[in-house]
Amino acid sequence: MEDRIKVSISDGVADVRLVRADKMNALDAAMFNALVDTSERLAREKGLRAVVLSGEGRAFCAGLDMGRFAAMSSGEAVGPTAGSERDLAARVYGKTNHAQQAVWGWRQLPVPVIAAVHGVAFGGGFQLALGADMRFLAPDARMSIMEIKWGLVPDMAGTPILPHLVRDDVLRDLTFTGRIFSAQEALGWGLATRICDDPRAEALDAAREIAGKNPDAMRAAKRMLNDLMGDPAPALLAESLEQKKLIGQPNQREAVQANLEKRAPKFAD
Repeated sequence: MEDRIKVSISDGVADVRLVRADKMNALDAAMFNALVDTSERLAREKGLRAVVLSGEGRAFCAGLDMGRFAAMSSGEAVGPTAGSERDLAARVYGKTNHAQQAVWGWRQLPVPVIAAVHGVAFGGGFQLALGADMRFLAPDARMSIMEIKWGLVPDMAGTPILPHLVRDDVLRDLTFTGRIFSAQEALGWGLATRICDDPRAEALDAAREIAGKNPDAMRAAKRMLNDLMGDPAPALLAESLEQKKLIGQPNQREAVQANLEKRAPKFAD
């Protein structure tokens, strides 16, 4: 796991770092496993008060590993994690599948989680940031709901979270176009909490401040605020079912192939 994620804990604050810097912390099967395992480990950690989630190198997380897209195009992979997690509709973790739990696990942690985002957070990387309670962005950070570029829909737990953050028409614009947006736009739309020159340092400072508050009240506040979302299960299942219909179909494979070959796609009606 330490070749994908490293964790250090000091004074109740967990500093969680994605460390696949050579691939801009892209999500391969090992990274999915590490994200799930880390959130499960932290859920059992005694004395935990707050978590900061960040990435080493040039980016927070560039999204799904390019190798997974190539495998989808060739028909080798059915889902983003592949391997034993092929059935996206299977609720492996109660309400989520394996890929969704890589994001939803951070939302389920009983303590506040802050994502410190620099570089890019694209596709699955953007949804990973959504799993946090707050998002601190570098001024030049860029984000995208990029799944449409690959002929897909967001399916890593973004569906139940995004409507509580951003206006419906903005959400549709970003989902339909997949366009890249700035930290300033993210702040204006409600997708960023703060813009910081050093988001990780500021997130750690905020986490230490949180750690100094009554932990019982903090955990109660997170439970209460999570409950305001209502039951996420229908949205989580819906995004899995829609994605399952798309992956490996001719138009989805054409979207991937066209991107890999840097040409305009030719879709069938």
